[in-house]
Amino acid sequence: MVVAAAGCGRRQTAHADRPPPPVTVGREDTATVARRTIERGPVLAGRLTPERQATVRAEISGAVLEVHAEQGQHVARGQLLARIDESATRAQLASAATAAASAQNAMVVAEREVERQQALVLAGAVAERDLDAARQNLANTQAQLAAARAQVAAAREQLDRTRVIASIAGVVSERPVNAGDVVQAGTVMFTIVDPSAMNLEATIPADQISQVHVGDRVTFEVTGFQGRTFDGRVERINPAADPATGQVRVYVGVPNRARELVAGLFAEGRIATEQHVGLTVPINAVTTQAGTAMVTVVRNGKVDKVQVQIGIKDDLTEQVELRSGVKEGDIVLVGAAQSLTPGTEVRITEPANAGTDSTQPTATSGRR
Repeated sequence: MVVAAAGCGRRQTAHADRPPPPVTVGREDTATVARRTIERGPVLAGRLTPERQATVRAEISGAVLEVHAEQGQHVARGQLLARIDESATRAQLASAATAAASAQNAMVVAEREVERQQALVLAGAVAERDLDAARQNLANTQAQLAAARAQVAAAREQLDRTRVIASIAGVVSERPVNAGDVVQAGTVMFTIVDPSAMNLEATIPADQISQVHVGDRVTFEVTGFQGRTFDGRVERINPAADPATGQVRVYVGVPNRARELVAGLFAEGRIATEQHVGLTVPINAVTTQAGTAMVTVVRNGKVDKVQVQIGIKDDLTEQVELRSGVKEGDIVLVGAAQSLTPGTEVRITEPANAGTDSTQPTATSGRR
């Protein structure tokens, strides 16, 4: 029994001296210090609008006889979009033309009468007042002819207005009328959008307006284009803030040569007022202790707390620049893993759906 007790005591002593097993840390609780381009500037949000847009309205009243363009169709400037009934206008044109022809004949007769009266005055056969009366009659017929010709021109112009044409080249976005509809002058018939260039009408907080200047580069993401970033330039800044929201409207010009972007999509991004390349980690990898910025690093399989110097913060991508204390490729802990005591051995594993465990973590970053 004494021998057995002695052996048991030796085993307990050996177990007490054995170091604790490594703490398992999921890969989702780690991030890698990486060298990236980091930016800072006011965050904005808004919707895309076409830079050029035309609303085509009916210029005369009448029934729509034909429609030659549909929504989504590309049209050229001057292209025929629709025709409005022209029968009444043609009747007006015929009446005006008849009146003009009659006035023309009357003027010819008046001119001959003036010539005849001039000859008679020279011969002393009539008084000078007869010539003056003939000249007055000629002037009246000339005025009547001018008025009749103006009516003809107006009738022709009205006839031209029965042809609804595209005022700009682009894509038909709206077509609220159909053949057979009766429209009044001013009725909207088509909306045409030029998709080659867009504007981002966005807002930023008024207290950040001093950071924004015309020509500043803007990077943004658009709903429906996940993972893609688009660029633009600030073209205009509204001189007045919205008194209700305290926001200032900013207009960003966006090239759209590939015509991928469409009007109405929601976009959010940032006006890049500062940009450079540096070592970055997710913002949540940095903690503050007694006013000192710290990160929890895994080096040689053990946890260590190191002091770092913070550079610029990118609130849009949730990244922060570290100017000292770490090097590229260092593994830092985030989330609950940051509470591990310095010196603790750790083993980093793959997520359950990623297959086998690994002790070589990869970078995780904030959202973009």
